Amino acid sequence: MDYVITCGDEGVQVNAGTRLGIVGAGFQLDGFKEVLKYLRKSLGTDEIRIAGSAENDWMKKELKLDTWEQVDASTQQHIAAIADEHDLLYAGFLPFADPRQLKHDIKGHMVRPKKVHVANGISFTLGGGEQIYHLGRYVISAEWIGAAPEKLAKQVLEEQVAFYTKVAGGQKLLRFFEEEGEMDPAVIKKNKKRLEKLGLI
Repeated sequence: MDYVITCGDEGVQVNAGTRLGIVGAGFQLDGFKEVLKYLRKSLGTDEIRIAGSAENDWMKKELKLDTWEQVDASTQQHIAAIADEHDLLYAGFLPFADPRQLKHDIKGHMVRPKKVHVANGISFTLGGGEQIYHLGRYVISAEWIGAAPEKLAKQVLEEQVAFYTKVAGGQKLLRFFEEEGEMDPAVIKKNKKRLEKLGLI
């Protein structure tokens, strides 16, 4: 499977490759290094790609930037640096344009309106990335949570939920989960139980 970490922004659409949604593609997310360790273990692969995406709200907040042009330029630099630091394959940048062929067999683009968020829900992927495009939902990768310490899972998932809730103007976001994927059904079941225990669905 060509797994690719992207931001969980509802506008990201991966046409070739399997998306793992992590806010800001992991940029300055506390616990990201540990998440990668458990994600690789759960997916059974060390070969994971990473891609930046346009209008990255998390990047704008973390870097205190003013314009989306600044954000897009910074995103490409910082996501490439993350790839180098964590031994990920840097696929490139997903723009507001027709689907773009990136490196390492990844293809995709941004499909929400520019400068507008339309999501009313959050989807947690439990079995091996996004299998069907989750239109109108933020995506959070939870394939790793059953193998990780509960404290880490709670911290990382709750921070993402809180951020997306803020981006959505404070409205309560509906919660969904996706169990499809290539992972062992026993692992998927464990991930779902952990998600339920954390009170996130």
